[in-house]
Amino acid sequence: MTQRVALYLQDSHDLRDGLDYVRYAEQKGFEAVWQAESRLVRDAIVPMAAYAAVTNKLKVGSGVINNWTRNIGLLAATYLTLDDLAPGRIICGIGAWWDPLAKNVGIERKKPLTAMKETVQTMRRLLNMERVTFHGEFVHVDGIELDVVHGRREPRNVPIMIGATGDQMMEMTGEIADGAVMNYCVPPEYNDKALELLEKGAKKAGRKLDDLDRPQLIVCSVAESHDEAIETTKMLLCQYLAQQPHIAKASGVSQEV
Repeated sequence: MTQRVALYLQDSHDLRDGLDYVRYAEQKGFEAVWQAESRLVRDAIVPMAAYAAVTNKLKVGSGVINNWTRNIGLLAATYLTLDDLAPGRIICGIGAWWDPLAKNVGIERKKPLTAMKETVQTMRRLLNMERVTFHGEFVHVDGIELDVVHGRREPRNVPIMIGATGDQMMEMTGEIADGAVMNYCVPPEYNDKALELLEKGAKKAGRKLDDLDRPQLIVCSVAESHDEAIETTKMLLCQYLAQQPHIAKASGVSQEV
């Protein structure tokens, strides 16, 4: 089996340095680069375009954008544009975001399963270059299509992977998505259960677990000394678990902590 390795970039580096990182990753045989977007700090789309522009084979994914802040038409057009820049190399990683951040910017994340399902299914149809009319609880479109006049009008191969955390979202991911972006800062037992849920969802769609891609995020702390690496790890874990309660819950962190 060919070993598959990718690079996951957040915001701890200068953005221009990221261009050097992805060039190096491509030279060393990495399969993909993923750009994070969760906190209000670094948008994923701008770096993705930059990475796509300076590489030739590397796949470029969002790890992950959310399904609340971009209109479905704009969302599909954005990934169409990225695919124009790097045909067949773009991956849409998308998640349901998290509170309290979403609430603090005025978004009520009600019925996240329904909202995600409507987003994924409508986006897939648009990227398939279909004319779409759909009226759900969250997505409402009337006869829209990606209005390509100058360029490629063929359906676009943009895999849609959900960054699921909760049990129900994980099961639905197995049913409707091309894969799951498996989070870090969670114990092995969490992943064991996640795979069971993905398989359960996949069976609903007549698929197998192996039909789903499952990139696993792994956080690494690299430093000149062991102690320095450990201190950096402590800071990252505290920030991540404190800001994102859903990850803390999945990690088994006590609510008292």
